[in-house]
Amino acid sequence: MTRRFLKTGFAAVMIAVVFLITMALPVSGAGPDQKNLILATTTSTQDSGLLDVLIPVFEKQTGYFVKTIAVGSGQAMAMGQKGEADVLLVHSPEAEVKFMAEGSGVNRLLVMHNDFVVVGPPADPTAIKGTKSSTEGLKKIAAAGALFLSRGDNSGTHAKEKGIWKAAGMNPEGQKWYQQTGLGMGQTLNVAAEKKGYTLADRGTWLALKKNLGLDILMEGDPLLLNVYHVIQVNPARWPKVNADGAKAFSDFMVSAEAQGIIKTFGVEKYGSPLFFPDAGKREEVLGK
Repeated sequence: MTRRFLKTGFAAVMIAVVFLITMALPVSGAGPDQKNLILATTTSTQDSGLLDVLIPVFEKQTGYFVKTIAVGSGQAMAMGQKGEADVLLVHSPEAEVKFMAEGSGVNRLLVMHNDFVVVGPPADPTAIKGTKSSTEGLKKIAAAGALFLSRGDNSGTHAKEKGIWKAAGMNPEGQKWYQQTGLGMGQTLNVAAEKKGYTLADRGTWLALKKNLGLDILMEGDPLLLNVYHVIQVNPARWPKVNADGAKAFSDFMVSAEAQGIIKTFGVEKYGSPLFFPDAGKREEVLGK
């Protein structure tokens, strides 16, 4: 009798142990991986330091862990097209429209803007300083054969630069004075400083790094130099394994009052002016006006 009781008691204990272990196991679809979020974004948002402020706030609020991959906008969207990222923060509007039209993304939201500037050596050998038309300024650089550093990396900045050359009626590729770095914004600025050349940069990265560059802003203020950022969720209907909930949470956060407030004041204390301007809920046609 005692032996039977021991056997029965042992079996009951084992059942209880198995039950507790089973309850402790994560339910399918709600495991640790679902708290990891891959953000593919531009080097400008990384180099400016903005993400270093925004992402910890998002992670604390939501419990998600963000893995940031800072590449050019073109590369970020290529990752999205292959389902290698969950959400994008990019600044190449024409390419973004194409990305959405092909069904690679959903819920494209306006987040913020700043502008591009043309920077170069203080001596300004081509005398472009103060030129209000970016196309005219680039024509002067080309006519003088002055060194121009292009990112050449299919980024949003590279796309903007190519658009300005096209508007100027020129294609500089193959010219000795036109060199492509294949690097991000911060590194390209460093190359321009080292070689005393001209380059196109987003104002945010420029302000964050200018102290050690020895370059000046020589052209700014042209409406053609507007730099607009959107957040886009990778389409879960096309890529079922993406973290759709996390992507939506990040998108919602970026257009929230808290994130927009951070963007509005980011850089003011250190640089005397904001590096970006918050735009959630605005129409794009009114930006920069």
